[in-house]
Amino acid sequence: MHYLMTKEEAKNKIEHLTEKINHYNHQYYQHSISDISDYEFDQLLKQLIKLEHEFPYLKRQDSPTLRVGGTITKEFDTIKHKYPMLSLDNTYSEEELKDFDNRVKKNIGNDFEYVCELKFDGVAISLNYEKGMLTKAVTRGDGIQGDDITANVKTIISIPLKSPPLTPSPPKSPQRGDFPTPLPKGKGDSKSDGKVPPLGRTMSSGHRASIAGGRGAGRGAVPSSFEVRGELFMSTKVFNKLNEEREEIGETLLANPRNTASGTLKMQDSSIVAKRKLDCFIYSLSGENLPYKTHEKSLEELPKWGFKVSDAWQKCKNINEVLEYIKKWETKRFDQPVGIDGIVIKINNFEQQRILGATAKSPRWAIAYKYKAESANTKLLSIDFQVGRTGAITPVANLQPVTLAGTVVKRASLHNANEIERLGIRISDTIYVEKGGEIIPKITGVDLSKRLPGIKKIEYIKKCPVCGTPLKRKEEEVIHYCPNESACPPQIKGRIEHFIQRKAMNIDGLGPETIEQLLEKDLIKDVADLYELKYEQLINLERFAEKSALNLIEGIQNSKIVDFENLLFALGIRFVGITVAEILAAHFNNIDALAQASYEQLIEVPEIGDKIAQSLVEYFKSKKKLQLIERLKKYGLKFALTPNLSAKSGEGVGAPLLLKGKTFVISGVFESFSREELKEKIKNNGGKVLSSISAKLDYLLAGNKMGPAKLQKAKNLGTNIISEKDFLYMIKKG
Repeated sequence: MHYLMTKEEAKNKIEHLTEKINHYNHQYYQHSISDISDYEFDQLLKQLIKLEHEFPYLKRQDSPTLRVGGTITKEFDTIKHKYPMLSLDNTYSEEELKDFDNRVKKNIGNDFEYVCELKFDGVAISLNYEKGMLTKAVTRGDGIQGDDITANVKTIISIPLKSPPLTPSPPKSPQRGDFPTPLPKGKGDSKSDGKVPPLGRTMSSGHRASIAGGRGAGRGAVPSSFEVRGELFMSTKVFNKLNEEREEIGETLLANPRNTASGTLKMQDSSIVAKRKLDCFIYSLSGENLPYKTHEKSLEELPKWGFKVSDAWQKCKNINEVLEYIKKWETKRFDQPVGIDGIVIKINNFEQQRILGATAKSPRWAIAYKYKAESANTKLLSIDFQVGRTGAITPVANLQPVTLAGTVVKRASLHNANEIERLGIRISDTIYVEKGGEIIPKITGVDLSKRLPGIKKIEYIKKCPVCGTPLKRKEEEVIHYCPNESACPPQIKGRIEHFIQRKAMNIDGLGPETIEQLLEKDLIKDVADLYELKYEQLINLERFAEKSALNLIEGIQNSKIVDFENLLFALGIRFVGITVAEILAAHFNNIDALAQASYEQLIEVPEIGDKIAQSLVEYFKSKKKLQLIERLKKYGLKFALTPNLSAKSGEGVGAPLLLKGKTFVISGVFESFSREELKEKIKNNGGKVLSSISAKLDYLLAGNKMGPAKLQKAKNLGTNIISEKDFLYMIKKG
């Protein structure tokens, strides 16, 4: 039971927890060192959140609780930059780089050095610190002034709220509830600590120029007021995962990580920004009386102040070494998990930068060499119109195979009718395909000089390419849809494939080929028909033996115990992904309450916006959808949250669900329990046991002799890896 603290005790405890958690964050994100387990870290954070709620006036400006977001910003204030954020002059030519080198020599002689850095494809940001605290985060804007996005930027873990970070001090007086001795410290190897590692050494930030002020007043002292600039970005891994989730719920796919990062920073709800997992590399220091005389030294020392700096930068003695650096990264950049579109070349010495000065738009002491986007010419052979499970029509270009950025490209998405019209492409055209900042190859234009005479303009289809139903298109949307939900084969198949997947009903023994076969034999027409399948029907099908037929029947029966939130996701309601399904299930508790909710009631639920609310209202208006739900209820599927009723483990009704919402994979041999006993404990405490490791898994419960491939996959995905001892601590202490 939490005893009543005095104000002084609370102040000491909050300060201690804040410094302690910030220290652990710094160790992890800057040095890849896990000093404590994820569970212990989460519990420390919970202590701090509780104390800050009880004593809100004691919350510090650098509180790690700011990382989870929650601030709602309707409008972003405009802030004038103390130092203009000038744009760099760009060049694609080695000759122009040599001209730049000659201009520098004319002004400051031959005694100078360059620093080369990778040009990161992100969003420029200015971070202002006063007395060590982050006070303002401002976008570049027009270079003179930008938008204040401080609340959103504070959710980005790699940006310190306080600089330099402090080693946590012990509380001034003994406090109750402190944690026992942390688990053994890792070796600092980001591949072995089970957490998401910071991005690797071979990446760097993109750049916007900043004016470095001051001549250097000694070394090492952190100024009371300073500004750092960097590039905010979304990694390719995070971007791809986000697009997978959007595709899953019928959302239009995002074009590229850079635009997604930019849009994320302007979101009104900072808690959503926190979930997008943006990152940041710092590339410059500005201010009065700077402690360093060179850019090289600032890049070396800024990590000690708590900032994340890519160490792919290199000091170059002359322009020839610069050109070697550029060539080294021309192909190597494609191996990086983020977009790199060029190299930034800067004069190293701050005093020489000051002498060279700047024009109204660009500094004279820096230049950007831009790599040409990987582009190729090929022929457009045909266009396929694909039908998704929601009925959305996606045009896909079939291309004459061409090698681009090290891969053979045969297809490219055309997105929608508007894109086809904008490009003006025709079948048999010679088109330009590019793979620059885009993850998916895109068609950028047409070589009209090679257009054959007489080829006709492409007319977007008016009927479904499979069932022939006239397509529909909502005024506010760019996508065409086939409205024939009940009889369009790819929609039916797509909905069933969605229904059976791991995050939904998790039905083993049922794949796309089997679904196709069941549909062809008219054994199923919708997902409810799965629960009427009989062994006698399956055993006569091609590729079905006794064991496979029994396994499928067992898998279907086992799916009846799947939790309500997974079942809600499995229904395939447009815009309702697994996260939204969990939120709705927790808020409404059962399907009937959700079905009866009005639009106004829905949008009051956290993270449920206009599109999701409208989609839910439309779904539950459909008599066919309601009839489907009634059939599934009849087969015993769980359409409500259930309390923990396990008497087997000694936990009765109302027992705390310590692992609620957490997912686990169990692998290996354990000292005190069998795998089945561990599964039971997880379920009894509100957690879920999954069969395979994926990016959405919360914990891998690792025993002895577990497979090395599974362990490596978990490490690569940044999954939290816990021991049997860690797990028991979680369920005992809560």
